[in-house]
Amino acid sequence: MSPKPDASADLDPRVRRTRLLILEAFHALLEEKGFKALSVQDLAARSGINRATFYAHFADKYALLDHAVRTAFGAEIVKRGLDTHTDGPENVRSLILIVCEFLLALERRCAGPHPEFDALVEGALRQEIHALLMGWLAVRRPSAELPATVATWAIYGLATHYSHLKRRPALETFVAEAYPLVAAGLLPAR
Repeated sequence: MSPKPDASADLDPRVRRTRLLILEAFHALLEEKGFKALSVQDLAARSGINRATFYAHFADKYALLDHAVRTAFGAEIVKRGLDTHTDGPENVRSLILIVCEFLLALERRCAGPHPEFDALVEGALRQEIHALLMGWLAVRRPSAELPATVATWAIYGLATHYSHLKRRPALETFVAEAYPLVAAGLLPAR
């Protein structure tokens, strides 16, 4: 998975502080304006930095979105102990739950997400989920690519489906129903 939330610990404190300011500005502007309307100039002004400093950290707002998604998702994975390279039933359930919660939180925080934003988030999240599953499966499977890929699409697809439902069942109920569909290809038959 990349980058871990604590990977920034190796960075110079000034770099960490600047990135934190940029991320805080990004989250605030995302809520206020939505992704499409926010600009690098907006981000720089809100962060209290100049555009050149922004570009020293991120190529553009798309790179910043990718970093923000990966960092936030990685923090959730670490916080819930799923970075332990264990693919047991509880971890698979927790992963489905985290992805659902993550997409719901994004939906609540973003002013008018649009297809481009959704596609960028999807790409970053799928890569993170896939990397996590590959780490889990590599411990006991010589070829983990196919099951990790299928499970990644299943988890992301199920979470997207849940986040778009008009009438959502309790999340725990949904995860209980979704779990066997994901686990079939991941976990050894018991």
